[in-house]
Amino acid sequence: MRPFTRSIIELFDGKRRYLIPLYQRQYAWKVTPQLELLWEDIERAARKLESSGQLSAPHFMGAIVISQIKTYGRQVQAYEVIDGQQRLTTFQLLLAAFRDVATSLSAEYSAEITKYLFNDGVMENSDVEKFKLWPSLTDRRSFISLINPDGEYAQSIPLPDDEQGVVRPAVAAHSFFRECILAHVLVKGEFDPFRMEKLFEALRQGLAVVSIELEGGDDAQTIFETLNSRGVDLTASDLMRNFIFQRAKGLGQTDGSLNVDKLYADYWLPLDSWFWREGDTRGRQTKTRLDWLLVDHLAMMRADIISVDHLFESYRKWILEGQPFTSIEDELKAIKRSADVHRLISEQSDQNALGRFGRFARAFDVSTAMPLVLYLATSEEFEGEMLDEALLCIESYIVRRDICGLPTGNYNRFFVDAVAKMRGGKTEPLSRLRRILSASQADAMRWPNDVDWKAAWLGRDQYKGNRQARLRHIFETIEHSKRADASELVAIKSDLTIEHIMPQKWGQNWPVSGFENVPAGELNIDKMARELQREQSINKMGNLTLLTHKLNATISNGAFSVKLPAVRAHAALTLNRELHDYTEWSEQTIRQRGESLFQTASKIWRRPMSKEEMEALDALPEVAADKVDEMAT
Repeated sequence: MRPFTRSIIELFDGKRRYLIPLYQRQYAWKVTPQLELLWEDIERAARKLESSGQLSAPHFMGAIVISQIKTYGRQVQAYEVIDGQQRLTTFQLLLAAFRDVATSLSAEYSAEITKYLFNDGVMENSDVEKFKLWPSLTDRRSFISLINPDGEYAQSIPLPDDEQGVVRPAVAAHSFFRECILAHVLVKGEFDPFRMEKLFEALRQGLAVVSIELEGGDDAQTIFETLNSRGVDLTASDLMRNFIFQRAKGLGQTDGSLNVDKLYADYWLPLDSWFWREGDTRGRQTKTRLDWLLVDHLAMMRADIISVDHLFESYRKWILEGQPFTSIEDELKAIKRSADVHRLISEQSDQNALGRFGRFARAFDVSTAMPLVLYLATSEEFEGEMLDEALLCIESYIVRRDICGLPTGNYNRFFVDAVAKMRGGKTEPLSRLRRILSASQADAMRWPNDVDWKAAWLGRDQYKGNRQARLRHIFETIEHSKRADASELVAIKSDLTIEHIMPQKWGQNWPVSGFENVPAGELNIDKMARELQREQSINKMGNLTLLTHKLNATISNGAFSVKLPAVRAHAALTLNRELHDYTEWSEQTIRQRGESLFQTASKIWRRPMSKEEMEALDALPEVAADKVDEMAT
């Protein structure tokens, strides 16, 4: 490698182009702190020149790493930017802002700056090659519009659908610099030519970078990682993207753009949209959706637990040591398949099985199951209704364990192990999945059978503050099932809430019957036993329902004659219309309704395979294994 110290102006002097590979992260410098700190450095140098006429030394702005690209014929000499695109883009925006201010105040500086923004003379494709800097596709439209505001080329560049109306960082940066430059050269509203002159000198002399030009034997990816390993806000997905595309090198350029850009545009460009850059929280960690996708993808591919904090190192080691793909394109195709599945899960649409599973996973906070879900959804074995059934198996496993209060601490290991076992088996795939989920009898992993599940459904308190989302999902699913049975699939648009039928504060308006003549304050063992029995029934499943809006506190805690009509008034829900069957509400009716709900729930969330069914599956030839699944149904 060959290092050179250059000023900002020298970087763009002469006929040359800097090409930002599409796989590099988008322009991301913000006004605070990056642009403000840069402007402070520039203004400090300008004021030094104003006061003393000279600078002791330029301010060092770090290093940029570039690699020369072979050019032919009339093509302008081009360099691929390995590292430093944030600085290069910022410097170009700064120069454009200086030019725009000078256009109306001091035309000679405007003309001078222009030659550091554009190439001129002979070139193969002037629409593209005239620009000193050619940014990645996501930044190209906004950048070109600022550098060449009178041109028409920028309008031909497509704008991503999810960025309509979004103010790009490049636009914000240009606006910031323009305001700063104006404030500097205007003194009490009057233009000061001396300040303009010294500001221009500060750009020529006051800021410097080390330009590192790579040679044939240099490892661009290693250099990139070394320069960005400390103190730079690069996500794991940023490092992975560069690692993948740096290995697709030597493809040259066509029509002024790098050929590797086509791989990026075909496979990674959708992953650089705002959707994937939004934060998502799992447990106590918040990362971008893209980082979580790549964690789940790698966990699925390796059938192992992957830490988000060591995602890049784990991926790099897997690729270099295992060489699991025959080409970079195959590697990118695998990521894209997982991304397509992940997006459907994240969008939580009722119109497809993955969206419905996404709603369930969000309610039950079981992102740990995602590696197995990715495997099923990207496998050719599971298509159409079979994928629906497979996802319902996973949901049944989790819902039954949740109702039984079984621990979730081993889910990470359990679901990635299930991926490995699915890959290794040769029986009918749905039966194989149910066999894997049904195998363990230990509380840490078992899938509760109907006996255990019913005991927990009727006997355990299910209503707790942190379980509202889970209970809402369970009751919504039961409601949907009841509507399907009645051929009445009407969408409920309201946000549904969980409500106790007999209120938690039942003491005043819901007294236990048979003790009306017991004087207040008198100790009565039978009455106390009945009150304890009632208290123990309040948070059971049979005493809960869904409402399309919350009842006010007076009605919610009101007597049976007040509350039941109010609840029944939510007639849009089958769950509440059925309450007309009850003329009283007590511990007995709570249990009776709980048993009725259980009958519906047990049809939705299926039981595991029995020991006998698993033995039968193991004994059957592969072609007949699906008969075991019919037995279980």
